[in-house]
Amino acid sequence: MLPEPGPRRTLAAATFISSIGNGLFMTAAALFFTRSVGLSVAQVGLGMGVAALIGLAAGVPVGRVADLRGPRETYLVIQLVQAVAMAVLVLVHSFGMFVLVITVTQLASSAGAAARGPLTRGLAGAEPTKYRSYLRAVANLAGACGGVMAGVVVQLDTRGAYLALVLANALSFLLCAALVGRLPHQAPSRQQESKTGAPPTSRWEVLKDRPYVVVTALDSVLSLQGHVLVFALPLWIVGHSAAPQWLVGGCAVINTLIVVVFQVRASRSVVDTASAGRGAARSGVAFLLGMASVALAAGAPARLATVLIIAGVVVHTVGELWHTAASFELSFRLAPAHAQGQYSGLGATGTGLASSLAPSVLGLVCITWGVPGWLALGGVFVLAGLAMPYAARWACRAPILIPV
Repeated sequence: MLPEPGPRRTLAAATFISSIGNGLFMTAAALFFTRSVGLSVAQVGLGMGVAALIGLAAGVPVGRVADLRGPRETYLVIQLVQAVAMAVLVLVHSFGMFVLVITVTQLASSAGAAARGPLTRGLAGAEPTKYRSYLRAVANLAGACGGVMAGVVVQLDTRGAYLALVLANALSFLLCAALVGRLPHQAPSRQQESKTGAPPTSRWEVLKDRPYVVVTALDSVLSLQGHVLVFALPLWIVGHSAAPQWLVGGCAVINTLIVVVFQVRASRSVVDTASAGRGAARSGVAFLLGMASVALAAGAPARLATVLIIAGVVVHTVGELWHTAASFELSFRLAPAHAQGQYSGLGATGTGLASSLAPSVLGLVCITWGVPGWLALGGVFVLAGLAMPYAARWACRAPILIPV
């Protein structure tokens, strides 16, 4: 359950703490802004959407900084920025200030994902995908714990409770920064270039690597699946099926438990780009089968609908395990050692864009179109998954690639 004592355990502890804070805040963020700050639901949605889109711009540039200055130092500064920005949220009382501060937090979040990639890769050792899968399991468990804690705040429903929630998240960033400061220094890419003889890193090198851009685009499409169970499924259960409403929380628990228990095990069969491509292809098929099972719950009796939805969630989560392991392997394997930050930044930008578009896409396709929409989106996942092995092979043959 724990890595051996040393840097990898320290990074896992930092991940656990920051994920508790994120789970705590994200679960109750909308209620904090509406019930405590006094903003309308429309203002919160608009502000967070704009901030999320602006935040995408930080990925590649900050990844470049991590390559040149060192990922540990870059990630440490970002954690401190996030702590300050989160603490400032308690002073927000207007829509304009809300947009400004939440934009800073989104920029820092995107930047943190870009710097975290090379930091994790440098500490992971010979099995980066397995270690990254372990960190994901840790993050899911911690996020669930944070969500439970947020439920207490929601029950209290007072300004003091909401302010304590925000400050607790700020504290989690400070504690994470303290742990990151204990990690060993990793030489920036400029020093690695001089030792390995690699060519100097260009400012936008990752954008010139067209095969990797295609891999990132396909992975971003597949990453929409992460919002199916979080966004579309609750609306489908409540508004389009006879299943009991408690199943919304039950499905979240099922998904979290499967990821926590089996994510590392799922990564063991993904050891190179070929196996990663096959994993992505399998995941697309699993998403189609899982979403078809959920779709068939519409119009079914309560008990049958419950069984169909649970079965769909289990199959969908298996696909999530395969996709996650494949995504980790491709992001590490296809990125040149001297530009891990840039490549990680592009990956974070792709998944961030998918996250920004997910509510609109899933709301239209799954909820408005109904059963045909669920099947159509599942078909898109199948096509993206089947295309991934070819894109991965193309990326391996690209001359810009320097093997890790």
